[in-house]
Amino acid sequence: MEAQAKIHRRNHRLLGAASKRAETAIAVFRAWRRSVAGRRALADMTPDQLRDIGCPDLARPTFFIRVGLITHLMSMR
Repeated sequence: MEAQAKIHRRNHRLLGAASKRAETAIAVFRAWRRSVAGRRALADMTPDQLRDIGCPDLARPTFFIRVGLITHLMSMR
């Protein structure tokens, strides 16, 4: 009877550690999913909508051409 109690206690400890890791993994996955959904929602909004909700404009990629760049590129051709 005593041997069975020791085995049961050891298995319970192992399952407890595994379930904590599983809970942590699930919590991390849910947080990641929420952050992705939030970023997608913000990406779909216009700058006016972002200002309305109090969110600063997102750093969106800009296209900048220096003066004379096209002339320089054409001369290299």
